[in-house]
Amino acid sequence: ECKAASSSPPGFFSFSAKDMKHRLGFLLQKSDSCDYSSSQGKKEKISSSQRLSQEEVRKWADSLENLIHHDRGLAAFRAFLKSEYSEENIEFWVSCEEYKKTKSPAKLSPKARKIYDEFISVQATKEVNLDSCTREKTSHNMLEPTLSCFDEAQRKIFTLMEKDSYRRFLKSPYYLDLVSPPGAGCGPENCKRNHTHSLDCNSNIISQCA
Repeated sequence: ECKAASSSPPGFFSFSAKDMKHRLGFLLQKSDSCDYSSSQGKKEKISSSQRLSQEEVRKWADSLENLIHHDRGLAAFRAFLKSEYSEENIEFWVSCEEYKKTKSPAKLSPKARKIYDEFISVQATKEVNLDSCTREKTSHNMLEPTLSCFDEAQRKIFTLMEKDSYRRFLKSPYYLDLVSPPGAGCGPENCKRNHTHSLDCNSNIISQCA
């Protein structure tokens, strides 16, 4: 009979709300350029087409698929999971996505072993929470790795995030500060805050280069 395996304690580290806000701002704006003139030191304007639109952000609430298949959505969700000390889940999902793009058969085995050792094995440094059946099946797949050898484990972790952390993300400052219209006041609907990771009401989570 298959019993759920307990999750190993994730790495323990913490960020202050201020540090996390700036860290997230950096991740979300990684594709934007903020170059400075060497003579005047003035910030160049960022094209409006590069900015994150409200329409894009609202789509993240439609499904976890929409969120994590958007570069900035993935960055925001990763930052949120990091604040909850559970970023191993999204890191495993991303690793599986990259693994499935492997074109060389010779690279399958070493890549699969790396993912297995990092996220699934008993000594895994970032062990994800899988039931014993899925863990055993994935272990068996390591004998002859294929592009689909992590599919079941990846689905289980996706479902776990979808039912748990994704719902909390949508109620957290990591999402609410992005979906609030520019210039919105600090009414009850715009100032919902996670008790542990509260942010200043007047601060937008996407920091501007200055």
